Amino acid sequence: MASPITTTILALSLSLTLTLLTLVNAEAAGGFTVDLVHRDSSSSPFYDPLETPAQRIRNSLKRSFSRAQRFSAAMAAASSPTTTSRRRRRGGADSPLAASDGEYLMNISLGTPPFPIVAIADTGSDLIWTQCKPCTNCYKQNAAVFSPNSSSTYKTVPCQSSACDSLQSEVGSYCSSNDGVCQYEASYGDQSHTKGDIAVETLTLGSTAGPRRHVAFPKMVIGCGHDNAGTFSPKGSGIVGLGGGSVSLVTQLGPHIGGKFSYCLVPSSAAAEATSTLSFGQSAVVSGNGVATTPLIPDPSQPTFYVVQLEAVSVGSKKIPFHGSTVGETSSGNIIVDSGTTLTLVPTDFFTQLSSAVESQVTGSNKTTDPQGYLSLCYVSGPKLKVPSITAHFKGADVALTVENVFIKVSDTVACLAFYGNDDVSIYGNVAQQNFRVGYDLQKHTLSFKPTDCTQKFF
Repeated sequence: MASPITTTILALSLSLTLTLLTLVNAEAAGGFTVDLVHRDSSSSPFYDPLETPAQRIRNSLKRSFSRAQRFSAAMAAASSPTTTSRRRRRGGADSPLAASDGEYLMNISLGTPPFPIVAIADTGSDLIWTQCKPCTNCYKQNAAVFSPNSSSTYKTVPCQSSACDSLQSEVGSYCSSNDGVCQYEASYGDQSHTKGDIAVETLTLGSTAGPRRHVAFPKMVIGCGHDNAGTFSPKGSGIVGLGGGSVSLVTQLGPHIGGKFSYCLVPSSAAAEATSTLSFGQSAVVSGNGVATTPLIPDPSQPTFYVVQLEAVSVGSKKIPFHGSTVGETSSGNIIVDSGTTLTLVPTDFFTQLSSAVESQVTGSNKTTDPQGYLSLCYVSGPKLKVPSITAHFKGADVALTVENVFIKVSDTVACLAFYGNDDVSIYGNVAQQNFRVGYDLQKHTLSFKPTDCTQKFF
C-alpha cells in the first residue's frame, strides 16, 4: 500500500499535469498566495509522530544556533575582498553552514510537465536547487527525483556565457571541463554538499487565493544537483531561496510581483494543525490600521539578508537601547529578519539587560530551568504566569509583541524567554514574527508588520 506521502505527491503530480497552465502577470492578476508548512506540522513530510513536543523544540533551537553560525560565517566572508571569499559567501567550498536548517516548507513544481517538489523555504539563501537525475552521488530521497530529460523546458546554462559569469559571486558557479555546462557547488560545515548544473526551467506555484490556479514562470535559474551528500534529510527534495540575491525566487519573480512578498506565520501552539501562508504581488501588500513600517537597509556585500535597524526594546516602561553590530560593510542595519531562525538572537550584554528587566516584572509564577539546558530565563507555565508588555522599536516602527512572541514552551510545564545572547550576529527570529503579516517591498525597500490572526485565511 502506498504511503500517505507518496499518495499525496502522486495526486499533486496528476492535478498539476491535468491543469491547463497559463503564464500570468501575477501582480496584474491581483497576486497569489501559497502555503508555508512548518516542518513539525502533521502535514509535513518531516513530521515524526514519535517525537515529543520537547524534542521538536530542542531540534528547532539547535537549528537556530546552527543558522546563526551560518550567517556569521557569511558576514565574515563578505569582509574579505578576494574572489574566493565572495564565492564562499554564497556557499563555496569551506562555508561552515548547516544543511536543511530552515523551519518552513513549500510545494513547487519544476519542468514541463510540472514535477512536484517539497522544498525548504529559506529567507537566508538565494539559489533554488533540487536533486536531479542522473544522480552520481545523491542522498536518499523518499520522493521521486527530478529528471531533466523528462522536461521539455529544461535548458542548461552554457559555461561560456555572461549568465554563468554573473552567477559566480552569487552561487560559486564555475565552468565544467567536461561538457561546457555552467556548474555550482555548495558545501556545508557538517560535510554536506551539493554540486550540479546551473539551468533555466519553468517553475510552477499552486495558488490558494480565490479559485485555485497554478501560476507558471518560465526560464527561472535553478541548481540541478547531481552530487549531493551528507546530512540532508530524505524527507525533503531541495531548497527554495527567498533571500535578496539575484537568483532567489522573489528576485527572479520581481517583474511579476512588483517586488512584493509577505508571510503570515501561525503560532507554535497551532503549527501542527494550521498552515502559514506566503503571498506575492498585490496579495502581499500589508496595509490598514495597525501597520508599522521600517526601512530595509540593503548592503551590496550582503544582498541575501533582509536587514533593518532595531533601536531599542521596551519591557513595560523600561526602554533598553539596542547597540547590535552592523550587518554588512556599508549598512547601518543591525539585525537580520529571518523566518528560518526560531529564536531572536541579540548581543550578550543586551540580552543580560533584557532578561533582567523581564525577570523583574514577571508575576504569578516561579522561576525554573530549561530541561534541555539551552535557555536561561524560564518559568512554570500556566494561566497565572503574567509577563510584561514588550515592544520592539525599529526605526520608524514600534512593534508590540504578545506573550507568544516573547516566550516559547520548551515542555508542557516550562516556558522560556525566546531570546538568546549571541555576539556574532543579531537575528529577529520567527517566534517574534508569529501572528504578524510581515510584508517586504523590495522596490520601496520597506518591511511592514501588522498584527494578524494567521490561523484565519485573509484572502
